Amino acid sequence: MLKLFIWQVVTGGNLAKEAKNQYRSGKVISAPRGNIYAADGSILAGRKEAWLLYASVPDFKEGPPEIAKKISPILEADYEILKDTLAVKGAVWIPVTHKISSEVKNNIEALDIAGLGFEPEEDRAYPEASAAAQLLGFVGKNAEGEDTGYFGLEGYYNLPLSGRRGYSSTDKDAKGNPILLGDFQEVSALGGVDLMTNIDKTVQLILEKRLKEGIEKYGAKGGSSMVADPTTGAILAMASYPSFDPAQYREYNDSLFKNPAISDTFEPGSVFKVVVMSAALDAGAVEPETICDICTGPFRVDKYSIATWNNKYHPDSTMTEVIVNSDNVGMIFVGQKLGADKLYDYLKKFGFGDSTGIDLQGEAVPALRPKSSWNIVDLATASFGQGVAITGAQLIRAVSAIANGGKLPRLEVVKGKPKLEQIISPQTAAKMTAMMVEAAKNGEAKWTNTRGFSVAGKTGTAQIPIAGHYDTQNTMASFIGFSPANNPKFIMLITLNTPQSSPWASETAAPLWYSIAKDLFPYFNIQPEN
Repeated sequence: MLKLFIWQVVTGGNLAKEAKNQYRSGKVISAPRGNIYAADGSILAGRKEAWLLYASVPDFKEGPPEIAKKISPILEADYEILKDTLAVKGAVWIPVTHKISSEVKNNIEALDIAGLGFEPEEDRAYPEASAAAQLLGFVGKNAEGEDTGYFGLEGYYNLPLSGRRGYSSTDKDAKGNPILLGDFQEVSALGGVDLMTNIDKTVQLILEKRLKEGIEKYGAKGGSSMVADPTTGAILAMASYPSFDPAQYREYNDSLFKNPAISDTFEPGSVFKVVVMSAALDAGAVEPETICDICTGPFRVDKYSIATWNNKYHPDSTMTEVIVNSDNVGMIFVGQKLGADKLYDYLKKFGFGDSTGIDLQGEAVPALRPKSSWNIVDLATASFGQGVAITGAQLIRAVSAIANGGKLPRLEVVKGKPKLEQIISPQTAAKMTAMMVEAAKNGEAKWTNTRGFSVAGKTGTAQIPIAGHYDTQNTMASFIGFSPANNPKFIMLITLNTPQSSPWASETAAPLWYSIAKDLFPYFNIQPEN
């Protein structure tokens, strides 16, 4: 009676499972992962045939050392590790290597080794290798050994890309053979969905090539770039360097997997001035012709003395000239006219402090300092782009609103219905665009301007905060611009991390922007104005 109690109650559940396993066998049916397509229908990430090499130990006619010696050169695997894998004590069925290519499979099959077999698997192929690596992400294994997308599109859309696995089960006899009249159940696998993106492969490859050349030329630690359609928020290209090959991600440092354009935060510097000036124009605090009455020299705020970037001063500057000269003192004047509360509200309108909505895994969302804590120093420094942390994605989204008539777009990599919100008036956007055109023609980067082509742009050079103070030697250099100014076909942001040839964006990020734009003008059929 005690034995019966133990069998039926104490261990009944486990014994029932063991009994079921003796007469039922089940198999998981994998679901094919969805492909990721560029806008022209070419594959950016897709399915690829692969194989699991397994060993059926009872069928061996040679020992593990002999088999390992034959196949280790083909698999490019360590002989000792492979020998130990094949010699696991008590094992009957051993998975040897996952996701080998058809070529490797054929070479092993030619050896005709008893006990080795293959099962179909699926691998991931990236035809353009490291192009758009941080944008795409990669497919690796999770804790349960299942294929899972990480970073970029692969991570953000992992569930729809993965589909739903199926399952089949059947009754079997004592020898393991299926029972014809036994119970058979099957749930079909449901393949993952395909993604059609806005990525323009031609623009992407131009961006990859030119960015790498620029980083090497200017000695930067790294950099990122984005090209978007400002009228819809569609991301046309996104590149970062250094990069990695998503098909060989195991060979790279984890730090390369994140996308600097959406994951890295930085203080923007002078590119931020166009956002602050737009807010002041829209609020009626200033007009393009408003005269700055404090631009005669350095300006003292609390215990700090604020100077211009080149220690040159322009008394009685108009607001347009403040933008053209990238005048920090002039922007303090703008900030004072607008006030901290209104500036904070407009920064929120422009999307700072919030997610851009971009459909990529790993977006950082740096918070704005609470409105109640802003003081006169915070207002002053924020007005010229220091003391505020943003991402590149937030910046390109905000300036897109200036380019498209005042509508803040949601950034989208995968094709969808554009979503825009009017945040400033079309009149304000037109005024700010005209000021940015003047900055591109006559500002500190005027020597890089491609004459004849209509460009609205702005440079930004920001000191990097380190341990409570600013690094005086290294900077973040950036340039953002759109073209044609009054009917833009693209907006592009270039950001360089600590360029060594020069700390100034006018001598690094700006010429790199124009070198890329020269390739984009004919591609987008943008003609010189005269």
